Amino acid sequence: MLMLSDDLGQLSYDVGGDGPPVVLIHAGVADHHMWDALVPTLAERHTVIRYDLRGFGESAPPTGPFGETDDLRRLLDHLGHERVRLVGASWGGRVAVDFTLAHPERVHSLAMFAAPWPRYSWSADMIAYDEAETAALDAGDLDAAVRINLDMWLRGPARGWADVADGLSDRLSGPLRTSLENQALVGQYSEGPGAGDLATVSVPTLVGVGKLDVPDFQDIARRYATAIPGADLVEFATAAHLIAMDAPSELGSVLVPFLAR
Repeated sequence: MLMLSDDLGQLSYDVGGDGPPVVLIHAGVADHHMWDALVPTLAERHTVIRYDLRGFGESAPPTGPFGETDDLRRLLDHLGHERVRLVGASWGGRVAVDFTLAHPERVHSLAMFAAPWPRYSWSADMIAYDEAETAALDAGDLDAAVRINLDMWLRGPARGWADVADGLSDRLSGPLRTSLENQALVGQYSEGPGAGDLATVSVPTLVGVGKLDVPDFQDIARRYATAIPGADLVEFATAAHLIAMDAPSELGSVLVPFLAR
């Protein structure tokens, strides 16, 4: 991993492939490795940029107020890319949306998968998950908090662990633990989601969601697809929340033609 380090903080990043640049922004329970299975396909046609958000992976946690969209702009300036294709998963999808709203001239296209909706009225199941995670963290039981998140975001509510590909839980556990260790600092200092008007998004937009994901996120995906002019909605039959880990081949078959637009 390479490192961008300045007075505003540290970001770890990776660059591979050749062609028009595409930036992959990971989920809030993962790090840049969640894209590992997808990168070879995209790198045949694109310069693929992955980075760890603050407090995730190898990027240091914040020590003061910061904005995720500002970090992305810093990274693009550092790499010399004026305009890119953005692909974001979960919280990374919301970062991609906010960057598109804040810097439309720098975005060629936007693909977002299971992104959250600010101030959404969460279901009872989601509230129960949040309360369980909070209780585990308050008790200092990080192992329990990891298990709670693996159940929610990797396995999902619609299948058993026997239906999850071998090795995915082990791959996600480490990055998930790091995210939970730094969650309080990130929450304290992050500026959070933006409040721009989705109707102003004018770039080609792809909205995706796993059909095995939490019902809240299936509803949110439809909201995004309706609110963003001309957006296309794609559902992935075999995926839960983390589509890039569950169904990388299917995701690649959708992203390759979309990114070529």
